[in-house]
Amino acid sequence: MDPYRVTVVCTGNICRSPMAEWLLREALEQAGLGERVLVDSAGTTAWEKGNPADPRTIAAMHRHGHTGDYSGHRARVFDKRWFDEVDLVLAADHGHYTVLRRLAGDRAAKDGIRMIRAFDPAGLKGDDLAIDDPWYGDDSDFDRTYEEISAAVDGIVEHVRGQLGDAP
Repeated sequence: MDPYRVTVVCTGNICRSPMAEWLLREALEQAGLGERVLVDSAGTTAWEKGNPADPRTIAAMHRHGHTGDYSGHRARVFDKRWFDEVDLVLAADHGHYTVLRRLAGDRAAKDGIRMIRAFDPAGLKGDDLAIDDPWYGDDSDFDRTYEEISAAVDGIVEHVRGQLGDAP
């Protein structure tokens, strides 16, 4: 059986999307779905292609108790051909969502493009589902990004579980 595939997307693939990739992968492992779901990340631009994750992203992960080795991450650009392989594409903000929908064209893949915070119960009550880019800020901005992603992770895991046909 092919694994369910999730790709998280932000601008350069050095801040928001790798953080979400790591948090989601960890949560899926804890939920017993790690072997059935592959999670990766990409950017909508080539600005950071080949670069490691922003050190402030890794520092935020460590500040919040995650001990993974995140040094192997290298930024890459989302390729529209991936829509044939990826089941769920998670956008960090509205600009990414728009770019991804345009890349999907008329494909049924458009149904698989969602905003990360659409899975956050508190996010659903707000007007803006965007996760602001922390790159321009300081540690507090990266911590806010961590909190916004973390708030959506359980909802994403449950969505994936439902797509796999597993009972909660």
